Amino acid sequence: MAREAGSEALAHLAEERVDHRFKGLPPDADGLTVGELAAQRRNLFREADGFTSPVLALSAERLEHNLALMETYTVRHGLAFAPHGKTSMAPQLFHRQLRHGAWGITLAVPHQVRVARAFGVPRIFLANELVDAAALRWIAAELTADPAFRFVCYVDSVRGVELMDSALRDSGSARPVDVVVELGAGEGARTGVRTQAGARAVADAVAGTRTLRLVGVAGYEGEVPQADPERVRSYLRRLVALAADLDKGGLFGSAEEIVVSAGGSAWFDAVAEAFEEIPALSLPVLKLLRSGAYVSHDDGHYRRLTPFTRVPEEGALEPAFRLWAQIVSRPTPEQAFANAGKRDAAYDLDLPAAQVVRRGGVERAADGITVTGLSDQHAWLRTEPGADVEVGDWVGLGLSHPCTSFDKWQLIPVAEADGTVVDYIRTYF
Repeated sequence: MAREAGSEALAHLAEERVDHRFKGLPPDADGLTVGELAAQRRNLFREADGFTSPVLALSAERLEHNLALMETYTVRHGLAFAPHGKTSMAPQLFHRQLRHGAWGITLAVPHQVRVARAFGVPRIFLANELVDAAALRWIAAELTADPAFRFVCYVDSVRGVELMDSALRDSGSARPVDVVVELGAGEGARTGVRTQAGARAVADAVAGTRTLRLVGVAGYEGEVPQADPERVRSYLRRLVALAADLDKGGLFGSAEEIVVSAGGSAWFDAVAEAFEEIPALSLPVLKLLRSGAYVSHDDGHYRRLTPFTRVPEEGALEPAFRLWAQIVSRPTPEQAFANAGKRDAAYDLDLPAAQVVRRGGVERAADGITVTGLSDQHAWLRTEPGADVEVGDWVGLGLSHPCTSFDKWQLIPVAEADGTVVDYIRTYF
């Protein structure tokens, strides 16, 4: 039922009308449906096709490469995969990930779960605590309406268990909500229990309810303070040991399998290694990886930290985003300004990087051009002596941290290497 509704919702995306809401798209496309515009196969770089600057584009080839690479990686390492959908909040990409073998989709807040369910995602891992009574009532209704729907979320306090139990009892929930105890990544880290004793107290509290079912343990190694390989592996060993300890105590008695989950986008090689060492438990183990930034990858933060850099024989992810902006001012020989700023480009970790310049249909390396800052709608460029850039040129910018790239664009062209746009990705933030 949910999948049929999801397929219908995906089909409706192509029926949405193009208009002023969507940045960078051709003004003369107003009134066309997204499907009609995609069928025209317009070109980003052909002036007559009308794309305006700035415009963010996803590489069709690199996007497919990244999806396929993580599919083969998880299969090779015996991992189930629930990529973190908060990175893109794009239902079309959720379904491409599912077609590439994903177990489900990871999300962070109730709004995101509602989006995923509207598009028929059958399994959702909420990598966060959930104590909002209204959201819990909605989750309970979804579980009752769809017996095939699987939902798992974090718990990390007895108080949180009490709040969840109260809300779910009031809802008349017919199915218990599956929960995993979140193990914090250390003192000064983010959420999660800090000790094994604390985890046992939370697990005992869950066991004392009829509305919750303990099915495993989880955490996020990306929050390990001063993360390095040894600190990350030490944390993951603690996570595995916690699963074994709770299992030994009989606290997964009503579960069908034991979920052990971790995995951001920087240390999933360590997760794969640690999960290989999970001992035999009383039930089958679902080793669930959650890395999500791989879809588009990036030209900054994750490119430096990716496990594929540390273990090159596993393959290599490819940055799939490029933000195209136009040079609108060249006030001095040392300065130029492009018309893309904080409203358009990720900047929370690293500034964009000038990669290429286009003029008259010819593309060349952006030698001697550096982005030094962003205003709301301008990129500040420092130009070295001899840098060949002038007003009217288009500059292609590489972006860092995909988690804050997708949220700035509601309809993103997917372009082939020659600039032909073959699809448009709708986001929901």
